[in-house]
Amino acid sequence: MIRKTGILAGLLAAATGTFALGASAQDRAIEKGGNWGSMVTATNGGHLLGNPEARTRLVEFMSYTCSHCATFTREGDAALKMLYVPRGKMSFEIRHLVRDPVDMTAVLLTHCGAAQKFPGNHEAIMSRHNEWMEKARSTTQAQRARWQFGSMGARFQAIASDLDFYEIMETRGYSRIEADKCLTDEAKAEALAEQSRADIEAHELRGTPSFLLNGELLDGTHGWKALQPQLDEAL
Repeated sequence: MIRKTGILAGLLAAATGTFALGASAQDRAIEKGGNWGSMVTATNGGHLLGNPEARTRLVEFMSYTCSHCATFTREGDAALKMLYVPRGKMSFEIRHLVRDPVDMTAVLLTHCGAAQKFPGNHEAIMSRHNEWMEKARSTTQAQRARWQFGSMGARFQAIASDLDFYEIMETRGYSRIEADKCLTDEAKAEALAEQSRADIEAHELRGTPSFLLNGELLDGTHGWKALQPQLDEAL
């Protein structure tokens, strides 16, 4: 069953910066057989991997609490990063559809630090998806109360503590102080939630993961098996 989408209520709009190489730098990298796989660009709604000006553009709309998204990360991410993105002919953008506070907690942590850290942060959270989702399903009433009261940042910190997100981020080299700085960035949370809502409305998204290929929503495509032949055809 495809995961239905939603956003945190009451969050306002904000903007995040973007970065791209100049055309001449891109041309030189391609001419020299450069590997675009290490190129990461922050976008308003997520992160773009690869050549920002690639002719073929793939966008994944995902949720961290979506089991189908975790499956796609296991089955599709490695192939995209190793076989498709490095050649510079295709970019892969991961954008977030924020459904609930657990989603937002994970999103803020994956966005913690420089853009180049995002792919590793994303993989670290998703690789332990089953573990922390099981903890989320087994929370006590007292734990759930901590998730619902207090400041926004305090709620995200409680979620991170209960679901072992701090431990996961520690494996990525983040101290608790560094993680807390990201979790209490309410302006960032507001911007991400607003962008999530805008993406849902603009593309009429009904579930996650969903994919845009060159600006067109791929109906009925929610996994790697269905996506791969369409990518090969586009390339």
